Amino acid sequence: MEAKIGKIFESVGSFFGGGDQIPWCDRDIIAGCEREVADAAKGDSEELKSESIMRLSWALVHSRQAEDVQRGIAMLEASLANSSSPLQQREKLYLLGVGYYRTGECSRSRQLVEQCLVIAPDWRQALALKKAVEDRIAKDGVIGIGITATAVGLIAGGIAAALARKK
Repeated sequence: MEAKIGKIFESVGSFFGGGDQIPWCDRDIIAGCEREVADAAKGDSEELKSESIMRLSWALVHSRQAEDVQRGIAMLEASLANSSSPLQQREKLYLLGVGYYRTGECSRSRQLVEQCLVIAPDWRQALALKKAVEDRIAKDGVIGIGITATAVGLIAGGIAAALARKK
């Protein structure tokens, strides 16, 4: 019996907590990536600059800080047109999808993941992100329905109480 109750609490907790498998990134990792970008900017290698910027973008969109995520999105959108290969474009689309997922813009995230899956239909990371996005959309819909039902119930109860007082 305790196991069943524990599973119920775990289920409810994961429902309201999210429970996606997308990793988070700490400020110290972001700071290290920023130093790496600054060092690469001093060098001659464009490839090294590009790789360090991609690592920084990854770190930013996986951050817990909204301003970092927004910065990562801006960097990725600015560099998306400069993607020289389908692999680079796939990576940038995926990271943009993660960024928009983190900001709560699930419809935009889903569009980007779909574009990513056109390039690489069997890519597990993109498929996992797509599932996380669809789960969040479904969860938000259920919560919205619950809020609406509660509001309707309160209004109906208020009307019924007002009518009962008149009699």
